[in-house]
Amino acid sequence: MSFSSDSDHRPLREIPGSYGLPFFGPILDRHNYFYHEGRDKFFASRISRHNSTVIRTNMPPGPFISSDPRVIALLDGASFPVLFDNNKVEKFNVLDGTFMPSTKFTGGFRVCAYLDTTEPNHELIKDFFLQALARRKDSFLPLFRNCLRESFAEIEDQLSKNTEAGFNDVFSQASFNFMFRLFCDNRDPSHTNLASKVSVY
Repeated sequence: MSFSSDSDHRPLREIPGSYGLPFFGPILDRHNYFYHEGRDKFFASRISRHNSTVIRTNMPPGPFISSDPRVIALLDGASFPVLFDNNKVEKFNVLDGTFMPSTKFTGGFRVCAYLDTTEPNHELIKDFFLQALARRKDSFLPLFRNCLRESFAEIEDQLSKNTEAGFNDVFSQASFNFMFRLFCDNRDPSHTNLASKVSVY
């Protein structure tokens, strides 16, 4: 895959932004991200301050949870293709931000999402998933529609009773139900021994 544009001929410049003081910089950025500015304003204010959509910053959650919160954030479509260049971007143990859950949650294995694309297991596992999905192509969309319909019915039911609904809870459960039913021949997880344990996870 190759990308060429006028940007190839622009002069290189240092990526703007700062990580701040060790420990305190990430804590301050986490506070701004979650409590003071919020996600959108957090990035918008830095774009405005540095006059750049590619910036250095700390990515929450930061200290005590993530060992190294320093990132280079790509905040526009033009810079996005660099993510496909393995010579410029390392994807080892990275999915969203800088946090990776313990492998104790996955039986001691690093799941595909945290494998770098250059690792041999990445391609093997991805091929397995794609083949599994391809075998279920005829049931994928109908089942997805059914799960969405059930979820919106649940939300409407909650709204009619309480004037508010737990959107995240309903769709977290719907996501699990969809994947379970997709890979278990449309069996509803509530009709299995897993039913009482799903809410725990």
